[in-house]
Amino acid sequence: MLFLSYLMPILWSGDAAVAYQLGFQDPATTTMEGIYLFNLHLLFVIISIVIVVAWLLFSVLTNFTEFDNSDVATFVHSNPVEIIWTTIPALILLSLASPSFALLYSLDEISNPELTLKVLGHQWYWSYEMSDFNSCSESNQSLKYSSYMLTNEFLQENNSIGFFRVLETNKRVVLPTNTHLRLLITAVDVLHSWTIPSFGVKVGNYLDYNSSSNIIKFS
Repeated sequence: MLFLSYLMPILWSGDAAVAYQLGFQDPATTTMEGIYLFNLHLLFVIISIVIVVAWLLFSVLTNFTEFDNSDVATFVHSNPVEIIWTTIPALILLSLASPSFALLYSLDEISNPELTLKVLGHQWYWSYEMSDFNSCSESNQSLKYSSYMLTNEFLQENNSIGFFRVLETNKRVVLPTNTHLRLLITAVDVLHSWTIPSFGVKVGNYLDYNSSSNIIKFS
């Protein structure tokens, strides 16, 4: 498992989605790194279970038949078998519970953020606000702006090579690196879902309700 943790990062597909992508995007936060490593652990457990169960089914179907084995009718109880099929699933669940609870705790960690980003979901665009944003010239300044998605026609007309279709906006959200950030996410009119895969964040937006998320963004 430790070997897979060091081997699989070479399969990360970059900072944006690509065609026929099967892996994750490059993690930009410690939260996404934890989600990725837990996914590897869970995938290893699932594949192991499938292989063991398939081998057991094949063994039973080939070795225990009514024509070749007369002991099948007399085999009705076995204490060792019952202990094994009770103990092994319990140990598997414990191996999944420990990293899962640690990851959930890190997602709900409450700390003092250096910067707060408020996200407002509108029907066709997003608004962002940094209430504790301080510039070099003025303190206690609030930074507010709206991001509108650029259409395919605009990208084609302006020969915007390197831009991402259906993801590009007229104003990008620029956040500092190596900083503890807090996200406050809400909706103005309709329900939304604000997500950034490389952050490991996917939060629902509801009217008159503030959802929060804490992330540590690194370069």
